[in-house]
Amino acid sequence: MESPYKADILKGKVAILTGGGSGIGFEISTQFAQHGASISIMGRRKHVVDSAVSALHSLGIPAVGFVGDVRKQEDAKRVVESTIKHFGKLDILVNAAAGNFLVSAEDLSPKGFKTVMDIDSVGTFTMCHEAVNYLKKGGQGRDSSSSGGMILNISATLHYTATWYQIHVSSAKAAVDAITRNLALEWGTDYDIRVNGIAPGPIGDTAGLRKLAPDEMNYKARAYTPLFKVGEKWDIAMTAIYLASNAGKYVNGHTVVVDGGLWLSQPRHISKDAVKQLSRAVEKKARAAPVGVPTSKL
Repeated sequence: MESPYKADILKGKVAILTGGGSGIGFEISTQFAQHGASISIMGRRKHVVDSAVSALHSLGIPAVGFVGDVRKQEDAKRVVESTIKHFGKLDILVNAAAGNFLVSAEDLSPKGFKTVMDIDSVGTFTMCHEAVNYLKKGGQGRDSSSSGGMILNISATLHYTATWYQIHVSSAKAAVDAITRNLALEWGTDYDIRVNGIAPGPIGDTAGLRKLAPDEMNYKARAYTPLFKVGEKWDIAMTAIYLASNAGKYVNGHTVVVDGGLWLSQPRHISKDAVKQLSRAVEKKARAAPVGVPTSKL
C-alpha cells in the first residue's frame, strides 16, 4: 500500500534496528529507509543481515549491517559504536529482536524460559543502555539545539490477559512494557528521549504467525478479530513511522496496540436477533419480580 506520510518525514535520521533483517523488523527498516532514514541492522545470522542490507542498497538506501547478539553487552556496544562511526550519530533505536515457540508450561525448561527472557527483555534493556549516551539531547553527533532521540520497543498483547503455551513470551513482553514505561519516565525527564512501544497482533507472512499458528492448528484469528483479518507488516511499520517522526513528538511511555481489536475480542456466542429476543424476555421477567427489601424472618 502507498504510505500516507511524506517521503522525507524521517530525512536525516539514523536508526538501529535489532532483528531488522527479517519479518516485522525488516519491514520497519525498509519503510524507515524509504522515508529518509539511514539504517543500521543488527542480527545474529550473518546471511540474513547481509541479504537485508543488499536489498536496501538495491533501492539506493544507505544501510549497514552488523552481526551481533543483543544478549551480549559487548555486541550491543560494538554495534552502537560502529553505527556512530559510520553515520556520525544515532536518532532512533528499534528493539525488534525476539524469540518464541509454542510450549506448555510444564514442558518449558528453565533454560528455555531464560533464553526468551534474555533475548526479549534483557536484550532490549542492554541495547537501550548502550545507546542512551548517543540518543540523549546533546549526545555525540547531535545538535545541542535539537531534541533527544527515540526508542521503540516491539512488544505483544499476549500478557494483557493470558495466552496458551506462551508463558515465556508473555513474561518477557510484560518486562519489555515495563522497560518502556520506566525509561520514558527517567530518560524523558533527564535526557529528552522518548520511549514507546508497539504491540502487534497476528501479522501475516511472518515467522511468528507460522510458528505460533501453523496450518495444523486451524487458527481462528480472522474469525475472532473484529476486523476479520490478520494484520500486515506494513501496518506495524506505519505505526513505527508515526512514533519515530515529529508527528508523535508528544507521545512518550505508550505501547500502541496494532491488532485489529483482537485482544479485546471473544467469540460471539449468540446472534444479534437472539439477543433482542432474550433481552425482552429477561426484562419482562425482571419487571415481574418482587421489588424492595425482603421481609426479615428475625
